[in-house]
Amino acid sequence: MGFGEISNKYGVPKSTLRHWIRRYKTFGADGLLRRKRNDTYSVEIKKQAVEEYLAGKGSYQDICKKYKIHSDKQLRDWIKVYNSHRELRPSRGRGSDIYMTKGRNTTYEERLEIVSYCIEHGNDYTATIEKYSVSYQQIYSWVRKYNEKGAEGLVDKRGKRKPESEMTELEKLRAENKLLAARNKRLETENAVLKKLGEIERRWH
Repeated sequence: MGFGEISNKYGVPKSTLRHWIRRYKTFGADGLLRRKRNDTYSVEIKKQAVEEYLAGKGSYQDICKKYKIHSDKQLRDWIKVYNSHRELRPSRGRGSDIYMTKGRNTTYEERLEIVSYCIEHGNDYTATIEKYSVSYQQIYSWVRKYNEKGAEGLVDKRGKRKPESEMTELEKLRAENKLLAARNKRLETENAVLKKLGEIERRWH
């Protein structure tokens, strides 16, 4: 089947499907399992990966596959550090460098979009941080507040942010609907995966 057909058939967002394919190519079937911990990368591994890429010995995906790097974004970050003559330091695997991303000011609409994306993608904080350039502390806090208070929890009532704290009931309902739609889409994806797994299991029995 074609890429688009598979995405539509199983209700899996194309970005998620691409991510799964990359992980499968790099790590095999184990790459589709949820990891309980991040992998570690030594300074030597980082340096070898960066220098091989800069020497034209492979594409981002080739280098990531060779050195078992979970994200080409991570490799690009190492290259930026290397080219700026800063020190490459040992770190944990996919996502750890991104957890150092600094927080930034956001509007209510941005927080709503960010939390919706995170929920829709199975609370994938790393992917959300990569996409929206917010800190781990921010996204974790926003998701927690949404789970506790709903869309109202994303309203910033500090300082002079009066317009946010005076949302109309219609605006609140629209915000809730957007977040619920993201949650439902995530459940649909999970159900599609479980259904497919059931079909595969039945074939083997």
